[in-house]
Amino acid sequence: MTKPKRYKRYSAEFKREALRRAAEEGMTDKGVCEELGISTRQFRRWHGEMAMLGQDAFRGNGRSRDQEVAALKRELAQVKKERDFLKEAAAYFAKLLK
Repeated sequence: MTKPKRYKRYSAEFKREALRRAAEEGMTDKGVCEELGISTRQFRRWHGEMAMLGQDAFRGNGRSRDQEVAALKRELAQVKKERDFLKEAAAYFAKLLK
């Protein structure tokens, strides 16, 4: 039994840049596809999605949001450590002043 073919996923920025390159003077869709190593069929699908949805096209697959959540969790953990350290320091100095 063979494994199903996995398709490469491209970022929204990559798709927008490919479409922008194709709109440049002297560039063709086929030329951009060959340059970037993507199929013309896939490129046409991106073009149609951009034409239909405009700036809302290429919402992505959620990875960037997951990365942002992970970064915010790391930042929150760091802020909690700093807060706890300051609480302990305040309690220590309060004891010294008594």
